Amino acid sequence: MASNRHLGRIIALQTLYEHDFRTDSGDEESDLNEILTRNIERYSDKVDDKDFVERLVQGVAKNAKQLDDQIAPIAPEWPLSQVALVDREILRMAAYELTEFSDFVPPKVAINEAVELAKSFGSENSSRFVNGVLGTLWRQTDKKGKE
Repeated sequence: MASNRHLGRIIALQTLYEHDFRTDSGDEESDLNEILTRNIERYSDKVDDKDFVERLVQGVAKNAKQLDDQIAPIAPEWPLSQVALVDREILRMAAYELTEFSDFVPPKVAINEAVELAKSFGSENSSRFVNGVLGTLWRQTDKKGKE
């Protein structure tokens, strides 16, 4: 199942991006669950761990404000409102994995997957930005856990 999670993360990113884009554009009919169901169904024959995708999407959507509060101080010269939506979604997803899925997703995997998503879907500098922010976030989180 682990190798299948890369596609799951792509589906999660696609779902969160579409929902936030539509919501930010004033689409009051944007329904996260409908988008998620449609995107999972599209790849149903290739995704084994649908629960992982659903938990990731729901968790990120529910905790977006708290995730943003964790991420924002790490790159103060880049306010999250000015960060590209795709990069912001990738950062939120990885931050959620680092904090909520740490019992079954190793931190290096979560960060590496986020960097790969940034390479595939972000701009030329997205992967470096994502890597830097998440590396700092992980070091901060790891220190808190050891105190």
